[in-house]
Amino acid sequence: MQTIEIDKTWFRGAVSIETKETGLQPWRLPHDQLGLFDLKLVEKAGEAAGVRMACLSDTTSVELYVASTDHDRQFDIVIEDHFIGTYTLLAGQDICLFSNFPSGRKRIEIYFPQKSVVHVIGLKVEEGAFVTPLPHNQPRWVTYGSSITQCSAAESPAHTWPAIVARNKGWDLTCLGFGGQCHLEPMVARVIRDLPADIISLCLGINVMGNNSLNIRTFRAAILGMVSIIREKHRSTPIYLFSPIYCPHRETDANAVGMSLVIMRSEIQEAVKILTSYGDTHISYVDGLDIFGEAFVDLLPDKLHPNAEGYKIMGTHITKKLSEGSPKHG
Repeated sequence: MQTIEIDKTWFRGAVSIETKETGLQPWRLPHDQLGLFDLKLVEKAGEAAGVRMACLSDTTSVELYVASTDHDRQFDIVIEDHFIGTYTLLAGQDICLFSNFPSGRKRIEIYFPQKSVVHVIGLKVEEGAFVTPLPHNQPRWVTYGSSITQCSAAESPAHTWPAIVARNKGWDLTCLGFGGQCHLEPMVARVIRDLPADIISLCLGINVMGNNSLNIRTFRAAILGMVSIIREKHRSTPIYLFSPIYCPHRETDANAVGMSLVIMRSEIQEAVKILTSYGDTHISYVDGLDIFGEAFVDLLPDKLHPNAEGYKIMGTHITKKLSEGSPKHG
């Protein structure tokens, strides 16, 4: 095996890469600006949901070296958008070995665990094999949301709904799903604004509902503000606003500030209508109940988060909902 010198160009789905003594850590926020964000958000941004090591190579095997941890982690191998398999790295171990790839040049992506920090130490491929960082020649998709976008309960990293949609569509995913931390902060809007993107989706509401963080006076205003900030650099990029999926105990029962999911869906839809009336012809509303409605309540083990099968269903449904969005790279 030959050792490959890696840098930030080998990563996909990360907002920034920090160099540490323990290796290269992908972040889903700018690592040199973490003091501008809430500590709980920073904690989630360190987890590698949607982040991949990506290359173009004719190798038939890959070894990924990462700093060990005190818990098990899953790494997935995807070749040409086809899921190949999962490697479970046990606590204390630091080498993921993937082998028996088909011959010839192909896109190889190693998905990192969606609920864990990863420090990458090194990469090895077959001796004499061609290998180079994956070129940026796919439409870039940025999706923002809560734990239901981070998908900790997914079967494995490549089976979160954003990863499923990205593979189905052939898109380059950046997942900004932050468990418990989707509160429409202006600083997060700035991050999305500054990222390259050919399509953007925002899944809004459930954390705001659960944490009483916005009310009927401020929720719609926060949506309008977030979209307006993003539009500063993405004037014609398709933006999809998703309302919350079904949640039985929050549909009509109001929280401490008088918000329910029924109200939230109406407010998000109204925000889209207002933005459209002011000339934004590239924004669309997607009803969360069309993505994951009451019929799937049995796949909500805690009555809030889908299970592994539920996330696969979400991936299928969202792929269809985004079928009209066919962005061209560039």
